[in-house]
This record gives sequence, structure tokens and C-alpha cells, in this order.
Amino acid sequence: MSSPGSRVVVEAPGVHRVEEHTPRQPGPGEALAAVHAVGICGSDREVYQGNRPEGYVRYPLTPGHEWAGTVRAVGAGVPVTLVGRKVVGEGFRNCQVCDRCHAGETTLCTDGYEETGFTQPGAMAATLTLPARLLHVLADDADLTAAALLEPAACVAAAALKAGARPGERVAVVGTGTLGMFAVQFLKAVSPGELLVVGTGRDREALSRGYGATDFRTRDQELPGDFDVVVETAGSASAARTAASLLRRGGRLVLTGIPAPGADGLDPTDLVVRQLEVHTVFGAPPDAWAHTVRVFGAGLLDPLPLVTHELPLTEFSRAIELVGAGDPKVGKVLLRP
Repeated sequence: MSSPGSRVVVEAPGVHRVEEHTPRQPGPGEALAAVHAVGICGSDREVYQGNRPEGYVRYPLTPGHEWAGTVRAVGAGVPVTLVGRKVVGEGFRNCQVCDRCHAGETTLCTDGYEETGFTQPGAMAATLTLPARLLHVLADDADLTAAALLEPAACVAAAALKAGARPGERVAVVGTGTLGMFAVQFLKAVSPGELLVVGTGRDREALSRGYGATDFRTRDQELPGDFDVVVETAGSASAARTAASLLRRGGRLVLTGIPAPGADGLDPTDLVVRQLEVHTVFGAPPDAWAHTVRVFGAGLLDPLPLVTHELPLTEFSRAIELVGAGDPKVGKVLLRP
């Protein structure tokens, strides 16, 4: 197992080490949290492989942007009452003073991109020091292993808020990964009349139905075309088109996936003639985080069934392999500092 004070450092693409970690004491406005668990997602794999877009990573780097932990110390100007509280933290290090930040759209900060685990030290370490304003406090009895998945959940919460699904509406989710499974849970919470999930295979059908799906189809099956709301989470080349095809005239589409360049675009004629409402989501602003923590606290999100592997920090390279293996038996992989 990793020692009590270790961290992962990715020196450069494909080169990493696990070394002793010395906590950085919090300065004014900062908090230091002991990390309980940290999730690995596709973007962490990009960091390790070196194919994350330029400007969106800075080496050498301690990765880790999906995490939960407990506050151990705070700096000047931060309420001492935070010490001992269970928390999760936003990743985007926004400037707080630009027009977009003042509008609450902190993921669109015009001061440039800075994010925990990509350009700033991340949570694959025994502790993480970050601006205290980014923390969201959890209930004292919160399960921190489950809470480590609240970052991807918050990204989906942003989509659910934009979708504005109302009770009784017919809703659908395209994509059955972690984001898709959270989308099912957020949409289920608003009491839809129907909840369809569309995946590439059937490996997530039972889980989807367990989370509240009333129907499950694969992409190659005949798909209905009269849904009020569709949330797309797959990020594949054809996912946006598939999602749009499910909508009734005047329906609402929210895209969250980021496909590789050259994906099938939406047909502008179709969008206008059917008067479709299209929204997109990039990351999670503070209101989406607050919504996620509230829904999680109310017992309406159950992240644990998504976790299939928990490993010590020393097995970082194995964790990266698992995430990229394409094995349907591999769900969310957590590292435990």
C-alpha cells in the first residue's frame, strides 16, 4: 500500500512516479483537505498519454480532479468551522472578477484556463490545498467514497438544470457511462412520464433500470422520435445526431460529450424546421455543484454501484490501464491515498 504521505507525479506523457508528499499549508483564503478517495476519468488518461489539448495541462503534474475528503486546516480569512467537515471541491480556478464569473458561469472564465489536476496540483495525493471558496460541505454522515464521484455528477447536474425537465415529461439519455448513469438519476428525480436510455450495448441495462429507466434500447434498434427532453453524454461521433433524432418538434437537447474532431454535426435545417432547443455544457458551475450536493444529501444519487475498482496510489499505472481497456466490466476506478 502507499505510505500515508504519498502522491502521484506525472513528469511528462507516459512518465510517472509515486513519491513522498509534503502537505502545503493553506495560505490566506485556502483550505487543506485530507483526500479520502479520488476518481480517474478519461481526461486523466489523456494527461498521462499526452493527448490533452495544449493549454489544458501543465507538466510536471499531480493529477486528480474528482475527489472527496475532510478539511484538516484553513488559512487566514476562512471560517475555522470548516475544519473537520467532509467536503468536495470544484476544479475550475476562476478569477471571480470577469463578466462570465459574475454571471455565475465560472467554467467560462475569460482570464484563461486553470483547473485542479490539470494545471494546478490535484488530488492524487494524501492532501490537497485549494481556495476554500471552491469547497462544498457535505453532511457529517456522508459516504466519502461515494462523494468522490460528485464531480462528474455536477457536470451532469449542469445539463439537467439546462434541460429543465418537468414532471410527466418524456425524457431520454444517450450514453451509459458514468455521466449517463448520473443523468438517469437526475432525470428520475423529477418524476418523468418515461425515461429511455440508449447505449451501444446492453451491459448497462440492468443498472439503468435500477436507477429508474423505464426502457432501454441499443443504438442499432429502432428508436422513437417523440421525446420532450434528451441529455447526451456519450461523446461519440454520432451521439449528437442520435440524440436529436429522439426529440419531438420543439424538444430540448443538452449536449455534454466532447467527440473527436470530424463528428457528425447537427443538421441546421432539421434544427430550424423542428424548432429544437439545443444547449451545451462545459464543466460544472457553482450552482450545478450546489444542486448536486443537495440531491446527493437527499439520497437521490447513488454513486457506489458505479465503482468497480479501488486501488492504492502505487497502482496508478494499472488504474490508467483499466480506464482505457474498453472492458464493460470496468466502471469507475478510484484511488485511495
